[in-house]
Amino acid sequence: MKIRYLTAGFTLLMLLVIFLFIRQINTGEEPVVDMVYYNRELKQIDEAIKSGMEREDVEAHFDCSLLFLTDTDWKGRVNDAVTEGEIILDYENDGQIVGKIIWNRENRMYLKWKRQTLGKAVLLSLLILIAGDLLLLFLYCAYIRPFQKLEAFSAEIAKGNMDLPLPMQRYNFFGAFTESFDLMREELKKAREKELQANRSKKELVAELSHDIKTPVAAIKAACEVLEVTETSEDTARKIQIIAAKAETIEKLVNNLFHATLEELEMLKTEPCEESSLLIPQMFENMKGYGDIYHGMEIIQENEIPSCLLIMDKLRLEQVVDNLISNACKYAGTSVHVNYQDIGEGITIRVRDAGEGVLEEELSMVTEKFYRGSNTKGTSGAGLGLYLAKCFMEQMKGGIECYNDHGFVVTLFLRKV
Repeated sequence: MKIRYLTAGFTLLMLLVIFLFIRQINTGEEPVVDMVYYNRELKQIDEAIKSGMEREDVEAHFDCSLLFLTDTDWKGRVNDAVTEGEIILDYENDGQIVGKIIWNRENRMYLKWKRQTLGKAVLLSLLILIAGDLLLLFLYCAYIRPFQKLEAFSAEIAKGNMDLPLPMQRYNFFGAFTESFDLMREELKKAREKELQANRSKKELVAELSHDIKTPVAAIKAACEVLEVTETSEDTARKIQIIAAKAETIEKLVNNLFHATLEELEMLKTEPCEESSLLIPQMFENMKGYGDIYHGMEIIQENEIPSCLLIMDKLRLEQVVDNLISNACKYAGTSVHVNYQDIGEGITIRVRDAGEGVLEEELSMVTEKFYRGSNTKGTSGAGLGLYLAKCFMEQMKGGIECYNDHGFVVTLFLRKV
């Protein structure tokens, strides 16, 4: 039974008892008695006797005793009444005293005692009602409510809500028990966070490695294409074709793995720190190997980069540069021009090819996950390069902008320290 139902039932029962006591008090109330009352009673008694009512009936009806002078013991009974302090009035007939009327006080004393006793019973019932409700309230606060909180707490834990603390009160009898539950919640939360972090780290590693593998695989495929054209030995050409086919298989497997892993990741982790801007030109120099593969494509750095400290993650920026050069090679097939500019709060790196660019209506979507433009048909890719570049640049507190200007242009922004 719920404690509130028990409290309500107990309260209603006690109120019913009090109501019955009060009703008894009102029904047994003693009439107001004074000489006017007794004179009125005397007149009514006289009328009853004259109407022929029997003596016993008159005494029973008016709760009195009739004594006539003709009674042998009337003097003794009058003396006894005087001794008892009862009310005595003369009864006259035709102006002559013919007897006495005595009202017995015992009934009135009983009614008074009854009324006082019932009043005390009402008071006692009220005290029992208050004490009982207070006791039930104490039992609820001290024992039942803590368990209700534990029940609600357990339900939230079962739902996976590990951030809801279990409050502990100073005078809680189950303080140690409650504290143990809260410690269990904290340990479960830590274990869950460690598990999530471990899974996330594993997925990040797989996604990162998968994407990094794509670049050398693309280089292998490009080299195989060049060798297939220039090689004259039939046996060597067949082996080159086998290498190209296996590289194609590897690329498909890596794309599938990367796609499945990245769907569960919000973004890969970066660790930006203070680095010299002079590291950036070297990243583009390292990419010049693409020129030998893609028919003499050049990477031209038009000016020197301003020397300063930038907020960047060297590894992630290398991946961004690799994505941009790789895209230019696959989709434009032209030389790439790189331009650096100091804009006060940071450095911009403008990377432009001389290809056909991207359709204007597609420019706003080229950095979205898995999106590939209409100019990518027939070219392998997962639509993740610019998406990852955007994620990396934003986590380095920088930015990226894509637009057309006599070719496809990507401008990177890195913030100064």
